[in-house]
Amino acid sequence: MIRMDLGKYDYSKMKTILSICAAAILLPRLVGAQSFATLDIISTLTYVQDLLTHIGPILSAILFIIAGLLYAIGQLFPAHQRASFHTTAGDMIMGAVVVAVLSVTANSFALASTHLLSNSTPANVT
Repeated sequence: MIRMDLGKYDYSKMKTILSICAAAILLPRLVGAQSFATLDIISTLTYVQDLLTHIGPILSAILFIIAGLLYAIGQLFPAHQRASFHTTAGDMIMGAVVVAVLSVTANSFALASTHLLSNSTPANVT
């Protein structure tokens, strides 16, 4: 049997090592970046928009179906187990609604973000 003693690890050293690794990865990119445009934020937002537009409705439908199944399965159990199934189903329905709303509004969010970022780049700021 393997026993791990979490008290013997020095988490401050681990945080320092992770910080150094993150700085080693991100620093060359930040030093080489001359403006916000070189970070390619707008293309990243476009990718997220396309992803939400295509995958969002499918994910929302799957969440609705799983929530319905959990609700139906919950009816077979006693009250204390039924409550947990119904709570989970309700949470999944709320998540499905949020995903559906984000999928529908992804285009307008991306358009607004693109306008905001293109107007606030250092080349346009006087």
